[in-house]
Amino acid sequence: MSTRIAFAPLAAAIGLGFSLLAGSLVAPASAHAEGEIRIAEQFGIVYLLLNVVRDQQLIEKHGKEEGIDIKVDWTQLSGGAAVNDALLSGSIDIAGAGVGPLLTVWDRTRGKQNVKAVASLGNFPYYLLSNNPKVKTIADFTEKDRIAVPAVGVSVQSRFLQYAAAKQWGDKDFNRLDKYTLAVPHPDATAALIAGGTELSGHFSNPPFQDQALQNPNVHVVLNSYDVLGPNSPTVLFATEKFRDENPKTYKAFVEALTEAAEFAQKDKGAAADTYLRVTKAKIDRATLLKIIDNPQIEFTVTPKNTYPLAEFLYRVGAIKNKPASWEDYFFQDAKPLQGS
Repeated sequence: MSTRIAFAPLAAAIGLGFSLLAGSLVAPASAHAEGEIRIAEQFGIVYLLLNVVRDQQLIEKHGKEEGIDIKVDWTQLSGGAAVNDALLSGSIDIAGAGVGPLLTVWDRTRGKQNVKAVASLGNFPYYLLSNNPKVKTIADFTEKDRIAVPAVGVSVQSRFLQYAAAKQWGDKDFNRLDKYTLAVPHPDATAALIAGGTELSGHFSNPPFQDQALQNPNVHVVLNSYDVLGPNSPTVLFATEKFRDENPKTYKAFVEALTEAAEFAQKDKGAAADTYLRVTKAKIDRATLLKIIDNPQIEFTVTPKNTYPLAEFLYRVGAIKNKPASWEDYFFQDAKPLQGS
């Protein structure tokens, strides 16, 4: 990737997963004037729409249609907790993270900052991987195993794991595997899983990292997120109500840019692959990348799909206090996305 986070000791990395608690108490900075937008993305193909937006300067293009010049600032972070912290502290305007972090921050900011999702980044299967031959299902993980996730207990990977645990052992044991998880950025977790020889024997990944790891014969799939929840939109973009209300032209330009990027990526997977390589400088073969994004299970779209079952689950087990009536409660209701779930 073009930006890499230094690989910290695994025990120290776990601290990332708990920073949301502190971040939720930070007062947001005052909104800036129209014509500026700061976007935080993370690692992987799931952020390809943002790569297209950046490469083609689509926000700037749609800003001009609204009569304003927009300055776009891009930041790369790792883990939903860090992204949520940045949003609530006023350091960014648009947060890119999983549905798990979205629901956590939506729940904790209701009646205050009122954080909601802007759009989906598409539908992608996420794989829980292991290099431990004894681990065939989630029931086979023991205290000797450690599972890398972007943010402990908060990331959508952590929530998928909890959902699977609840199906395996019941709701009361939904967090049974949390004690085995560590917060590690995807690039570093992939490298550790492939290399072996560390306590990290599992990684709840995303494309292309999961596909790269599976090229190693010692790595196998333990769980596919689609098998747990069905096809779904695991990663979304979200913002505060204040930014949306006080910057309507900038916000509209962003939504229009993202919609155009989704249409571009879904229509021309080859051009989308070229964009990803150009923007991220990722060390992956083009043919391999194209094979990944040409997977019929992957769809580039701004319309959220099947996010509500996870929201219902998080309320049921007490992970969030407020129960959304539908997906529309935690998504801003703009012209797009339409007909979500």
